[in-house]
Amino acid sequence: MYRLTTVKGSWNIRLLINRKKYVENRAQNFHTLLNRSTYFSLLSEQVRKTTAPLIQQQQITASNGSINAELLQKMIQKKKKKGKKYAELLQITTDSMKQTTTPIKKLKAKKLSNFIDKAHEEIKRKGINDNHNSPVVFVNNNIDELKLSSDKLHDIMDSYNAFKETTEGVTEAFEEETAVVEESETVTEEQHLFEEEDGNEIIPEVVLKKTPKLKKKFQSSTANSITEAEHKLKQKSLAISLCSYIDCCVQNGMVNRGYLTIIRYRWKSKNAGAYGLKIQDINIYNILMKGYSQEENYLKLREIMAILEEDRIKPNEQTFALLLDCLGRLSYSSTSLSKNKIKNYQELKDTINKVIKEASKFHISLNDIFQKTIFIKDQREMVLHAVKLVHPLFIPSYEAPNILYNNRLVNKLNANVQDISYDPIVNIHRKLEGSEIMEGIKGFNRSDLETWSREQLLNELNGEVTIKSVFKYPEPTPKVINYRNKLEELQKKWRECIISSFNRDFNVLRAEMKTRGGQNLMPYLRTLEVEQYADILLNEIRQLTEGSETYSPYISQLYGMLGSKVEMRYQVEQKMKLGVLQKTGDIYGKYCDIITAGNSSDNSRQCFQRLIYQSQNEGPSMNFHHQPWPMGARIGVGKFLYNILIRDVKLDPNFIRTGKHQNENLTSAFFTLFRYQGRSVKEEVKPHPILMKLYRGSQLETLTFDVNLVPMVCPPQPYWSIKNGGYLVAETDFLRLPSNCRQQNDMLEDMPVQDLYPVLDALNQQQSVAWQINTDILDVVIKVFNEGGNLKLDIPQLPETLPPLEMPENESSLSNSEKFKLFREKLTHRKKQAEMYSLWCDAHYRLSLANHFRNRVFWLPHNLDFRGRFYSIPPHLSHLSADLGRSLLKFHKKKKLGIDGLSWLKLHCINLTGLKKRNSIRERLLFAEEILDEILDSADNPLNGRRWWLKSDEPWQTLACCMEIANAIRSGDPENFESNIPIHQDGSCNGLQHYAALGRDTLGANSVNLSPNETPRDVYSDVVALVEKARQKDEENNVPVAKILRNFVLRKVIKQTVMTTVYGVTRYGARLQIAKQLKDIDDFPKEWVWPASSYLASKTFDSIREMFTSAREIQDWFVDCARLISTVCCDNVEWVTPLGLPVVQPYSRIKIKYSQTNMEKNNVTDMSKTPNGLKQRNAFPPNFIHSLDSSHMMLTSVHCEKIGLTFASVHDCYWTHASTVPEMSRICREQFVALHSEPILEDLSKFLFKKYSFDFKQMDFDGSTKDLSKRKLNRILTQVPKKGDFDLKTVLDSVYFFS
Repeated sequence: MYRLTTVKGSWNIRLLINRKKYVENRAQNFHTLLNRSTYFSLLSEQVRKTTAPLIQQQQITASNGSINAELLQKMIQKKKKKGKKYAELLQITTDSMKQTTTPIKKLKAKKLSNFIDKAHEEIKRKGINDNHNSPVVFVNNNIDELKLSSDKLHDIMDSYNAFKETTEGVTEAFEEETAVVEESETVTEEQHLFEEEDGNEIIPEVVLKKTPKLKKKFQSSTANSITEAEHKLKQKSLAISLCSYIDCCVQNGMVNRGYLTIIRYRWKSKNAGAYGLKIQDINIYNILMKGYSQEENYLKLREIMAILEEDRIKPNEQTFALLLDCLGRLSYSSTSLSKNKIKNYQELKDTINKVIKEASKFHISLNDIFQKTIFIKDQREMVLHAVKLVHPLFIPSYEAPNILYNNRLVNKLNANVQDISYDPIVNIHRKLEGSEIMEGIKGFNRSDLETWSREQLLNELNGEVTIKSVFKYPEPTPKVINYRNKLEELQKKWRECIISSFNRDFNVLRAEMKTRGGQNLMPYLRTLEVEQYADILLNEIRQLTEGSETYSPYISQLYGMLGSKVEMRYQVEQKMKLGVLQKTGDIYGKYCDIITAGNSSDNSRQCFQRLIYQSQNEGPSMNFHHQPWPMGARIGVGKFLYNILIRDVKLDPNFIRTGKHQNENLTSAFFTLFRYQGRSVKEEVKPHPILMKLYRGSQLETLTFDVNLVPMVCPPQPYWSIKNGGYLVAETDFLRLPSNCRQQNDMLEDMPVQDLYPVLDALNQQQSVAWQINTDILDVVIKVFNEGGNLKLDIPQLPETLPPLEMPENESSLSNSEKFKLFREKLTHRKKQAEMYSLWCDAHYRLSLANHFRNRVFWLPHNLDFRGRFYSIPPHLSHLSADLGRSLLKFHKKKKLGIDGLSWLKLHCINLTGLKKRNSIRERLLFAEEILDEILDSADNPLNGRRWWLKSDEPWQTLACCMEIANAIRSGDPENFESNIPIHQDGSCNGLQHYAALGRDTLGANSVNLSPNETPRDVYSDVVALVEKARQKDEENNVPVAKILRNFVLRKVIKQTVMTTVYGVTRYGARLQIAKQLKDIDDFPKEWVWPASSYLASKTFDSIREMFTSAREIQDWFVDCARLISTVCCDNVEWVTPLGLPVVQPYSRIKIKYSQTNMEKNNVTDMSKTPNGLKQRNAFPPNFIHSLDSSHMMLTSVHCEKIGLTFASVHDCYWTHASTVPEMSRICREQFVALHSEPILEDLSKFLFKKYSFDFKQMDFDGSTKDLSKRKLNRILTQVPKKGDFDLKTVLDSVYFFS
């Protein structure tokens, strides 16, 4: 056994010698401090004598300089003794290595000096060279050198020291994340002795001895500054962290480690004070009990039950299910019975009866256990077996879920829904009334669905998808072939290096774990196989090399993203091991049967709920969900892997040369740099330039994407809860929220799922739409892309096409200002190159994915943001992208055009051009007939013809529509032509439409087309007219800026300001918007840009307030409410949408702490009661309006689905087939009227008042600022703005409301 110090060579001896002088100096300072201590003791004695009479009177005044006796007593208390310190030693054998600790003796300065002198004499006697670079090794108390090469040892020590820094930082991160304060007392049991030689842990019976209570420390006034809210936050962070950590321990066979962790935190919380963190979450213990139940260790389960009783933690149904599960397993083995001190089967039955009776004391019945427990593997069968040993006739009954709506806006859709007992599989060929609801998802062959679902499942299990690149490289040259061979050779070496380095660092971490209490990374790193980590890192290497040269995420973000990839892989592996994958496949297969038949009257959520309910009596529970990893764990895992990538992945800069080189000069393939981002400096990871050259020179013909970046090849799993839906087995985030914002998620988990049915169903309808690629457009785009791109066609070009920067002949002759100007030009040129490459990569990914799905059907899983707006999860190929991305997509389902379908196609084509916005529909159709030749020419010769389509605002979508029109006309029978081009109906300044409807503002409603008009009203032009009228009046009064602005008050100048008014733009922001537009006008005098923009911003706001009187009053009320809530209540603003979605604004002041290794912590910022008042105030009006437009979209979605319409949306732009536009338009208007017929503002006022107001007992009635603020809050929350007299029903007849 060798003991290797953690410093290189004889540096440790030199360090001791250097410490000698330092310690002697400290000793001298210590004597000085002792003298001061004596002085303070005399002073305190003097104070005690002078203040004794006053102490007896219990009164002390501040004027005579005396102090309180109790305070004095606390001040003179002695400080607690510090606990023992330990030195770390690394033990290395031929088979393994582990780290141990040894106590450090406290030596006085003189003894330490003698010790160093003796060590120095020993060095001189043995002749050890201080300049040697090899580590010192202690063998049998003698100093000798390890017979290894210095280079090898140098690499080992560098890697170990770097890894040690990583693991220490990670351990510190876990300690700070759980917010548990370390105490100076020591645990009576020695945890690091609980280990065997082979590395397995041994857990003895733990008996906590009572330790003598120590005197309390003096606490300053800041000791009690912690608030109750902060305490709850830390308590929740501890619960999240422990649930995740214990779960990983249990899944990886480290149950005893999880048990010791809980024992440690329990002990630490005993003397932690009033705000000490307690383990009060029963889920933590249930996770641990799950592990012991699988191991058939009933004795440990009873120990945990004793802990629950001692800590007064109430067990739940899951707790007793785990007890019965363990007892059910014991019944199959007499050996297991004896190990758990159960003599025979009769005693086993008695024990089961005791557990059942114990559950009844907590009012938990056997049916409750089966109904509310989340089962995995064969737990359900084991529990039932245990129960039947004592109750042979028992059959569990399950409460049927309520699958109907409970919201007055959608209750009428409950018609035709069958009772929950109806079996859709037995009656699969029976066509029910209301089966039109299946029209949007049926139409596929059963065998195809099965094949596609298997392919999708395989993709999710692999975690990534590899596709062929669409970029047409030239024929590979010998140089390119050499690059490819070199890269393949490098990747093989890197794989071996990564596996070796991972095992090395993992063994060190394993030794660390046995000498340290609390949480560390080992359970998280054991979740995947080493080969899987190698795949993840090799994919990470490629992504880093393909990134931007001028920008990349800072290193903490990279850590978190890499850790999230590991967690996603683990989630899928976990579902496969626990049997959830198999049951999901069985239910999804039955769901595919229902889709194929298309005879059900249920929507997709109701189908899935019905199937789950009918399979509840067997197998694992479908509501199983993964314990989310805290941010500290993700960053820690990512940092562990990046440590390998940065320090162990190496290359030879001369590697790509064709000649052979005997001597390798290895250097790191990645390096870190620091870059300014705003006011802070961020650390980034960059690849070696040779590595980037190697990857780009290899001209790789494939691209690899994470599975959640690629569309699905089978219908997504319907959302039937916020935890289940989207991908088949890979977990999907229901809400798009930062990981440190959990308040809204917690609200969703606590509310009845029935209240969320309208939201879930709308989400399911959106993701059930099947898509296919428009191959005609794709071929044109790929041709332009491979010919070098075209900026006029919005096809990005490679950076090589950027003209080189003109350089002066003699740079040395330039002046300092000219050199600085040249330097700025170089930076701008490099930034432009990086931007061009980034845009080119984005187009490359999109076109490659589109080509991959050529002639295939695919689906886009969705989720929503905190306001309720829907988004496609795959980002590259989606209908929520820009013009080019949208033009590549068509509905998979085709429908005949019918009588008016061709007219809708033509109208859609003209609408996309933006040429006839102010014209009526009739005028637009006449214009389409006039330019029909141009439309046909565009379809036939998109690149070589007259190219009329390029005049459009949306050129690529216009070209797609031209091609569809041409195909329909040339079919000979347009009415029977089957079309699948989406037709758009877009809201007219939708935000202002909602404001006008909320305030019943007649003038504003007319401006945004809520009321019928012969031609569409343009709100921007109306505002321009009012601004111009005010300008003319000022010009008559000789206002200089008004004269300058003559003929410059244009629609384009103020359009952006009018558009963003609804989103809370400030006057300063509006001023910047207008100034930008004025600068782009060549004839406008540039010296007047700033004063003119200020003038126009003011006049624009006044005009909007004049037009939308009620809207501005509502917006002001929103701002006042949010300001008072965030300042007086110190809380985030929250509300509930008309469809039941709770919304919380996630704007809090983030106070992130960093450890010595800059590791971010898992702060649940939106629960810290420190809201960002400015953001809360400014964001509330637009966010509330966004929640209303999302509610309108959801209502339109579920009502279109009910009658079988295909419906897709891009926020306030609705898509459907040409033949179904009239029906969708009718539903859109009806649901807008229904939504705004609800008392939205009144309900909001009641909700805010109930949640944030102060009652009589909370008032101070002292006239203070605080008291007045409370009164003002109560008053403002109830002051709902008055409404106008606009008749909402006129929206039903407005042609241009959505057009």
